[in-house]
Amino acid sequence: MDAIQQADTAAFGSGRTEHANAIIAENGLRVDQSRRRGRAAGINPSGRFEQFSRDDFDDGWQSFEELEPFKTEVQVEKPRSIITRNDSPDLGFDRSINPYRGCEHGCIYCFARPTHSYMGLSAGLDFEAKLFAKPDAPHLLQRELSKSGYIPRTIAIGSNTDPYQPVEKKWRIMRGLLEVLEDVQHPVAIITKSGLITRDIDILSRMAEKGLVKVALSVTTMDAKLSRTMEPRAATPTLRLQTMRELSQAGIPVSAMLGPVIPGINDHEIERILDAAAAAGAEEAGYVLLRLPLEVAPLFKEWLLRNYPDKYRHVLSLLRSMRGGKDYDAEWGKRMRGEGPYAWQIGRRFEIAAKKLGLNTTKKRLRTDLFSPRQEGGTQLSLF
Repeated sequence: MDAIQQADTAAFGSGRTEHANAIIAENGLRVDQSRRRGRAAGINPSGRFEQFSRDDFDDGWQSFEELEPFKTEVQVEKPRSIITRNDSPDLGFDRSINPYRGCEHGCIYCFARPTHSYMGLSAGLDFEAKLFAKPDAPHLLQRELSKSGYIPRTIAIGSNTDPYQPVEKKWRIMRGLLEVLEDVQHPVAIITKSGLITRDIDILSRMAEKGLVKVALSVTTMDAKLSRTMEPRAATPTLRLQTMRELSQAGIPVSAMLGPVIPGINDHEIERILDAAAAAGAEEAGYVLLRLPLEVAPLFKEWLLRNYPDKYRHVLSLLRSMRGGKDYDAEWGKRMRGEGPYAWQIGRRFEIAAKKLGLNTTKKRLRTDLFSPRQEGGTQLSLF
């Protein structure tokens, strides 16, 4: 029995008693006598003649305010090369850079979590708290771009872990990479869910003028509570949209990435997110269905059971209906979008909403003809 019910019981049939008054005062309730009107109001103080009004106050439970500083350990990683190549037919790029291993954002759905297992660490809390930074990345990039025979194509940054996660404030590796890319006029596509990217608007706007950059903001939900639960240390949905607006106003091509779409959790927000993104200046949009490879599956299930126990069976049933009866299907062409009626419905809803909003009418293609490689010392390579 909650405080309202206790007060109602104490007051039933005899008006407000001292006991009822004590309960009301103790729980911060305020009686609005003017609302006790109408037939039977005297013997039914609750019901449709609600006599209590509630005053909002912050008790610290599930607050939307900033979380306490998250303690992380950062180790230096010294790779031999920094550009990672791939030949996946369902990806729109063949090379990428990851300035960091692990991610402070702590998104429960992150498909990159299993990469921490290669370091002998857990895909759970270790992925969020034990990070690896690659401070030599700008130097390695300069060296690799200067190699004879290098053919420029768009480099994707942020396809694995977020390059603008909080540790970037200190390490500034991403900014160093952008300085190298701008110097040699190499195209880059960035995806992030962090507002920190606005720090580099000076470089990004100059590159945008030459058709060398585009940015995608990952927007998973417009619900601040869901975002805090699912992406505990990522920027709020409002901040992501504001970031999108600032980039667009600076002349930087912006797109929205709805990823991941989780059936039964955020798929009902597809139209709303696209509408907000278009209003914030997005020109393109895409989506990715939830992926649960390896250790991600049990981690997500535990999160789902803890936060949405009433939806647990329904969400997994929908997900498996799009994955051939399994938690995940890694087959190319299916892993991003799934298959089956529900997956088809998600795809059609996305396409209709995007078309209605004028998104994806054209695809921004970045230039490669401006590429001007330089030697490590800064001297431009000879053409002969």
